[in-house]
Amino acid sequence: MKKLVNILFVALALTQLCSCLGDNTWDQYKDWRNANNEWYSQQKASGEYQTITAPWDASAEVLMHWHNDTLSTRNNLKPLLSSTVDVKYHGRLYDDVAFDSSYRSKSPADSIFRTTINSGVIEGWMIALTNMHVGDSCTVIIPYEQAYGSSSSSSIKPYSVLIFDMKLKDIYGYKKN
Repeated sequence: MKKLVNILFVALALTQLCSCLGDNTWDQYKDWRNANNEWYSQQKASGEYQTITAPWDASAEVLMHWHNDTLSTRNNLKPLLSSTVDVKYHGRLYDDVAFDSSYRSKSPADSIFRTTINSGVIEGWMIALTNMHVGDSCTVIIPYEQAYGSSSSSSIKPYSVLIFDMKLKDIYGYKKN
C-alpha cells in the first residue's frame, strides 16, 4: 500500500512538473511584458495620474486622470460594486493600438455599454468605476494584474497594460425616492 501511495505521489508530481514546463507564456511574452511594465511605471511617476487602490485588496491599483471638474460631479451618484452602470469607453493598449470601444454599440443605447460592476468586468474596471461619480470622464490605466494577467483576450496579448477613456453616464435602474 505504501508503495502505491509513493507511485501516485510521483505521478502527480511529474504531471505538475510537465504542465509547468508546457506553459512558456512568461518567457514568450518577456519583451512585451517588460515594455508594458516600464510604460506603466513611467505613467505612474509622471504625476499626471492618481494611484487608486482597491479597498478589498491593497495590492490592486489603477492609475486615473479625471478630465472633468470633479467638484461639479462630487454630489452625483457613485456606484457600488453591485451597481449596474452605463459607460461610454474606448480601450487601447500601451502602444496606442485600439482593441475595443462602446461607440460601436447600439444597444442598450447608442454608444452605451451596460454592465454590473462585480460581474463580467476586469478588476481594474471595478476599481475605477467605484471611484467615479455619474458624469465623470477619465483616463484609466490598468496594469496587467488587474486586467487579463497572463491570459489573452481577443487582440489583447498576455501581460498587457490597458488604457480606457471612460465616461460614467448613469447608474441603471437607480430610482430616487
